[in-house]
Amino acid sequence: MTTRDAQRRFHGGDSHENSTISVEQSKTTLMENEDYGGGGGGDSDDTLQTVEMLFQDKEVPSWREQLTIRAFVVSFILGVLLTFTVMKLNLTTGIIPSLNVSAGLLGFFFVKTWTKFLEKAGMLKQPFTRQENTVIQTCVVATSGIAFSGGFGSYLFGLSSAVAKQTTETDAAQNTKDPSLSWIIGFLFVVSFLGLFSILPLRKIMVIDYKLVYPSGTATAHLINSFHTPLGAKLAKKQVRTLGKFFSFSFLWSFFQWFFTAGDGCGFSSFPSFGLKAYENRFYFDFSAVYVGVGMICPYLINISVLVGAILSWGVMWPLIKARKGDWYAADLSESNLRGVQGYRVFVSIAMILGDGLYNFLKVLGKTIQGFIKQYKNEEVMPVSARGSPEQSSNSYDDEVRTKLFLKDGIPVWASIVGYVGIAIISISTVPQIFHQMKWYYILVIYIFAPVLAFCNAYGCGLTDWSLASTYGKLAIFAIGAWAGEAHGGVLVGLAACGVMMNIVSTASDLMQDFKTGYMTLASPRSMFVSQIIGTAMGCVISPCVFWLFYKAFDDLGSPDSAYPAPYALVYRNMSILGVEGFGSLPSNCLTLCYFFFAVAIVINILRDTVLRKWAKYIPLPMAMAIPFYLGPYFAIDMCVGSLILFIWGKKNKAMADAFAPAVASGLICGDGIWTLPTSILALAGIQPPICMKFLSRAANVKVDTYLSS
Repeated sequence: MTTRDAQRRFHGGDSHENSTISVEQSKTTLMENEDYGGGGGGDSDDTLQTVEMLFQDKEVPSWREQLTIRAFVVSFILGVLLTFTVMKLNLTTGIIPSLNVSAGLLGFFFVKTWTKFLEKAGMLKQPFTRQENTVIQTCVVATSGIAFSGGFGSYLFGLSSAVAKQTTETDAAQNTKDPSLSWIIGFLFVVSFLGLFSILPLRKIMVIDYKLVYPSGTATAHLINSFHTPLGAKLAKKQVRTLGKFFSFSFLWSFFQWFFTAGDGCGFSSFPSFGLKAYENRFYFDFSAVYVGVGMICPYLINISVLVGAILSWGVMWPLIKARKGDWYAADLSESNLRGVQGYRVFVSIAMILGDGLYNFLKVLGKTIQGFIKQYKNEEVMPVSARGSPEQSSNSYDDEVRTKLFLKDGIPVWASIVGYVGIAIISISTVPQIFHQMKWYYILVIYIFAPVLAFCNAYGCGLTDWSLASTYGKLAIFAIGAWAGEAHGGVLVGLAACGVMMNIVSTASDLMQDFKTGYMTLASPRSMFVSQIIGTAMGCVISPCVFWLFYKAFDDLGSPDSAYPAPYALVYRNMSILGVEGFGSLPSNCLTLCYFFFAVAIVINILRDTVLRKWAKYIPLPMAMAIPFYLGPYFAIDMCVGSLILFIWGKKNKAMADAFAPAVASGLICGDGIWTLPTSILALAGIQPPICMKFLSRAANVKVDTYLSS
């Protein structure tokens, strides 16, 4: 989200915050059509009945043979690459598109190149299979997903004094904990694995008995299957070549821009594209390749929704509120003070996010209950049942082959129970040592309810492809933070509880998505689980190290005027403050506006779900609208440029656009994202850009010239 969440659905807030609306399924269907002669849909579709027949002459390796050293070496390299990309997106806008196509393509390319080299040298011992490709995909997504679920752009960085000093809380000292590599890595290791064990016993029920779709997992399986057919391999090579070209372009463009950024407000990223007045209200195109790429991946509706929210807030609301300076808030407050106009920006945005989150939580919960009722009425397998799947004569050849292989390598229930209880005991005893305000019984209560919430999230994700991990995290903020109370560090406790809860429910739905992918590619559940464990472990080290590089290289990290404002860190901290201290610190009329936009978010969602689908696609998404309320419109313009490029390309050659747009977008995103590594190293080494390219009004320029000449 974004995919762990960060990578499977549009990550930009709440149900999709740092959540992601997956769009890759429609784009990978083209490959499916070319290679199989059929289209997408469920895995028992008639059009997909020949998929396993294409591979029936190829022996399926054992689960141990699927776990190769080369797979994990490639996973580590790609994990580092995508972690840098996700981290940059996390710390800029919080919008993280699905990078599954990048992981799948690059994984296929690296190992295929590796095996070809060994084959020519006569040293190839094991061919590259789709099962190994699935292991790589799972491991890479698990690794880079920690950059989202680890909270580096939200709850974890929200604990820092850099974010706390931007708030109005009365006792920030006992509610802050500045980042440190040691405690971050330790915290992630004790909370990131629990969700995997909580959902493990239900894999057969979710994938085989209930036949949940898991659209992102299904789309990823189609993509991997297509790579390993002759036609699919040719297309994959072309896509990798395209991705490489745009990766190089994006990297070199970012390198070129760096030379002109010697001071604040310098460079192409501060180009007043629509004039200086528009620039003051953050309406400008900032020449960011990464967000043009994000715009090409995200659906048109997301990009338009973000732009509508930007126009509504920065074009209408904030100028009107600024005109009330001295009336609604003190005239001497700076723009970054939460008791001034900044308070309206942050808290109105929070209200829309919470309204959207509440609606979608109830919606997915309702669908989950409805699904249960339907299953029970049809007298199908209950979640607690130990008996096998009912025989169904309608099962296709593909279903029979996949089910047989999926059930072959079982994981005993006792292993799940021992794993969950053992890690829970370690976590309950360790987390209070990291956060002294976090009492052991807070964590115990979370772990008692967590398996139920993890199941609900995984089941709802299978039905709708929406992971509500951040919503469950917000519930923990308000429930546990209020329980701790203001006098006992409730703000810090709420944020820490959010981290514990988010990691559990996020990894649970991710694992089930991966089981669905493994089911459709004949990858063993054991290899999937081991790959997820190894990927998560790598992420628990890689993500903190990448974040630490950002933290040390950029002194203004988290500041509203920084290149890396980490907007959701401030949002999450203020949610925790509201849960503990109440609404007393809000500026005048801010609470009224919050109530209004909370209701607006719910009403818009109701409209979207009640009108005909042909009209619903024109109604903006409230959560996407809320993102620019705080950040500004500049990235929305970049994303809309990406949408415009994709639209024109699709009009000229739809087949080419469907096949290559994800590769182009991924190249633009990853090239700009990996540039943050050298720029961080340059900053740490004290090497500064040589030129400041700045834009002034005519009057200001005259004054500067007069001053310089004197």
